[in-house]
Amino acid sequence: MPFLTLSNLTKSFGEFTAVKDMTLSIEKGEFISLLGPSGCGKTTTLQMIAGLLEPSAGRILLDGKDITKTPPNKRGLGIVFQSYALFPHMTALENVAFGLEMRGVGKAERVERAHKALQQVKLDQFTHRFPKEMSGGQRQRVALARALVIEPPVLLLDEPLSNLDAKLREDMRIELRLLQQDIGVTTILVTHDQEEALSMSDRIVVMKDGDIAQIAAPLDLYERPANTFVSDFVGKTNLISGTTTGPDSVTVDEEDLRFPGHGQPTGQTVTLSIRPEKFQLSSDQTGHEVQVRAAIFLGSSWLYRVESSMGDLFVTQPNTGMPGFGRGDKARISWPEGAMTLFSEAA
Repeated sequence: MPFLTLSNLTKSFGEFTAVKDMTLSIEKGEFISLLGPSGCGKTTTLQMIAGLLEPSAGRILLDGKDITKTPPNKRGLGIVFQSYALFPHMTALENVAFGLEMRGVGKAERVERAHKALQQVKLDQFTHRFPKEMSGGQRQRVALARALVIEPPVLLLDEPLSNLDAKLREDMRIELRLLQQDIGVTTILVTHDQEEALSMSDRIVVMKDGDIAQIAAPLDLYERPANTFVSDFVGKTNLISGTTTGPDSVTVDEEDLRFPGHGQPTGQTVTLSIRPEKFQLSSDQTGHEVQVRAAIFLGSSWLYRVESSMGDLFVTQPNTGMPGFGRGDKARISWPEGAMTLFSEAA
């Protein structure tokens, strides 16, 4: 039986429906990310799970118990907000212990548990520092320790890394994922950052306009998107419009591409999707001719925009230590069979 179940969960604000009939089952110990653009309903969903918003319809079941009408303070869930919401006049230890004090835990026990929680997030040397004396990453760890110290059945994370700089955010993804795996707490993360969701999750729930667009493990989501929205939103992709010209072919601007057994009727407008890293860009004579319009060095890779008979395309190539192509260079692109995904809907 699933540990946490959202059953036909709906939230409306007047005539606007933010979350539409959402059904989702989450296993104990899973790390789930709710991913989508602003306004898709992911934060509203998290707030309903937390009890901060009452659903317009549907139910929330936690370990078999209906908590739909249970007040937030009775659900026992751990929550980390984007702003951290630490008390500025309290030390790290006092901030972490505060939730235990509100639950009536004795002083000796709450100090011991607060010390342990700070140790889990590698801040045991910062117990007596105030928030203003800590970096953004350290404050984020205090907020995480405060959520974990109550030993919640579910940890809710509302874009907790968005205020950190890029390098620290990358480091914290790893630390947070390792901590979650070590503790085994069921975790739901709200994010609009595709890399964050892909790097941390067991499964990702992609949302659009209050609906679920796709639920899948990160690799499956990236390699086998369900539609053009998921393909374009999760990572970078090239969307190419074409027309089916037979059971094994698609024509793009008079260029025939092999697409064995695509299953679409002849004359159907389709969209092809291919990730930039699936292309091979070379100076030999095989493949489709292109001209480089932009070349951007990213350190570990090169990002090119090339002009082709299929339109402008983005191409990513690993940095091998050799000079890359320059603007205006002629080149050829090719790709392995199966690298393109075909969607019956238009881009």
